[in-house]
Amino acid sequence: MIKIRTLRKDDEFELWKLKVNTIKNVNIKDYSKEQIKVWAPDEYNSDKWIKRIKDMNPFIAEIDGKIVGFADIQDDGYIDHFFCHNEFQGKGIGRMLMQHLMNRCKEKSISRVYSQVSITAKPFFEVFGFHVVKQQSMKIENQTLSNYVMEKIIK
Repeated sequence: MIKIRTLRKDDEFELWKLKVNTIKNVNIKDYSKEQIKVWAPDEYNSDKWIKRIKDMNPFIAEIDGKIVGFADIQDDGYIDHFFCHNEFQGKGIGRMLMQHLMNRCKEKSISRVYSQVSITAKPFFEVFGFHVVKQQSMKIENQTLSNYVMEKIIK
């Protein structure tokens, strides 16, 4: 059974590993090895990541105490991170996290949700009613990665 909870102290490193491993094992089908290397570097910068994850304040998905996904929704409706563990793809984790985010939007009267979505995640977001606002290129170090600004209007 999937359980959604809030961020706990000491979750940070597990979330970083989940993000990096998902990018390396799932997003590799849509991005080059060079792009993946700069997007998901092997070096863990704990100070930078801990600050970012605390500021983001994500919701954590667990199965039997194992972290299998995480996602956040900011007060302006921005989804900064949305990741499901590479070994748990297609098991309803993303659907449950997205539903949790949409419920938070209703609670907070957020009427527009948006994100910068990878090529890999675009079909998933479309299933939940997001549409492409624009395609864009992002520069990370010496690599350019394509992604999509997507949004959903909540009525």
